[in-house]
Amino acid sequence: MNAPVILVLEADPPPRLGRLTGRAVVRYADERTLADELPGADVLLVWDFTSDAVREAWPGEGPRPRWVHTASAGVDRLLCPALAASGTVVTNARGVFELPIAEYVAGLVLAFAKDLPGTLELQRRRSWRHRETRTLAGSRAVVVGAGPVGREIMRLLHGLGVRVALVGRTARRTIHGVEDLERLASGADWVISAAPLTPETRGMFDARFFGLLQPSAHFVNVGRGALTVEEDLAEALRRRWLAGAALDVFQEEPLGPDSPLWDVPGLLVSPHMSGDTAGWRDRLGEQFVSMYELWEGGGSLPNKVDIELGYVPSADIAA
Repeated sequence: MNAPVILVLEADPPPRLGRLTGRAVVRYADERTLADELPGADVLLVWDFTSDAVREAWPGEGPRPRWVHTASAGVDRLLCPALAASGTVVTNARGVFELPIAEYVAGLVLAFAKDLPGTLELQRRRSWRHRETRTLAGSRAVVVGAGPVGREIMRLLHGLGVRVALVGRTARRTIHGVEDLERLASGADWVISAAPLTPETRGMFDARFFGLLQPSAHFVNVGRGALTVEEDLAEALRRRWLAGAALDVFQEEPLGPDSPLWDVPGLLVSPHMSGDTAGWRDRLGEQFVSMYELWEGGGSLPNKVDIELGYVPSADIAA
């Protein structure tokens, strides 16, 4: 029997798949060659998770991969009607990014509360200006997105004494439903976006939402760029509807040097790096190899994406 074919939508540096030598045939494709290579593959590893090539190249009929794995938490860049109708299993990289992203968010919240951006700016000006800062203990946060990232953010903020309300698609046990979001956000000191991008969540943070916030509130988006209407956030900050914001994800990436977002007062911009800590690519490769060994042995794959929902339901998330 022929060895299964793993097709890698490549990115530099490539994944380390040496453990599969002799057990699988590994081929590589880029955006130009992906459509031609897909029919001959059993498994597709979307290593270049910033690409839209899968949506454009997925075959409507005939042979196609039985399993697609993306080396990212978000799957919005690859889901399309043809893939949804194919019956192909889609998995993601949950289990790799949760703690690093939560640490990044905790760092941002601490930086805002203690006005570290202001301190750095005053140091740059050689200006000695004593100020009072905020305490985190007893402050209120709303975390939007009840998946593993949102839950890890909640855990770390709890450890800092923050009272956290977690908002998901539907209410259950200790999780609020989306119908509670506006009420909770209007009294929050920190609003953290960690939601997946779906038709229901696209553009959910808009002028109306920012108008609900307290003037002392801060907004952070580590979910998907298109969750936020960036022009509305920029205008809300200029009008001081809220005290500050941080964006790690954007509608268009990379953010161009001419983007007005660089100069918005009170906005901290970072280049989609909240989950990327030293060795993250190796961890992604190791995760895929472990999942491949399960698949090869006929085992059930973790992290299966619900195609209709556009994310991994809680019951199917790997520990």
